[in-house]
Amino acid sequence: MAVTKTPGFAKSPRKPLPEVAAAPAAKASGSRRIQTRRSGVHGKGVYAVVDLAEGETLIEYVGEIITWDEALRRHPHDPSDPNHTFYFHIDEDHVIDAKFGGNSSRWINHSCDPNCEAEVDEGRVFIRARRNIPAGQELFYDYGLVIDEPYTVQLKAQYPCWCGAKVCRGTLLAPRRPGRSSKLG
Repeated sequence: MAVTKTPGFAKSPRKPLPEVAAAPAAKASGSRRIQTRRSGVHGKGVYAVVDLAEGETLIEYVGEIITWDEALRRHPHDPSDPNHTFYFHIDEDHVIDAKFGGNSSRWINHSCDPNCEAEVDEGRVFIRARRNIPAGQELFYDYGLVIDEPYTVQLKAQYPCWCGAKVCRGTLLAPRRPGRSSKLG
């Protein structure tokens, strides 16, 4: 599995599925399924407006597809909060920068016990419901950030998690697995 090349770049914690259906076309206005509003967890969040079914594709994570070199040049988006970005790792050479051309998917917050998951298919990222989600509930996926340096207390503190889940890791970083390595570290 590919890993993030620099701090703050979100990636899918799961391997891509071989067949991922495209997100359904938007229905007539007034039939919105999700909406962005203030989150009780962190900043903005995305909420179900109607009941959402397990396995349903909710939204595609979109934005400008750039190289990692360009992402490094642009980093950080906000110098006062350098680890908050709208980057999403799609492969070893490319990242989606949802600051440019992004949609409400960029506001989906992290949880260690998420109700959604991000799936990468041929350079596209889809957010799907992992379980049934009732109307009014905030959407979350596990950012599972992979950083190319040792996981110290200080590094974990740079990526705090505020999800409040019973299984909260306390960090947005992916758990280290024995024997897990990459060409980056």
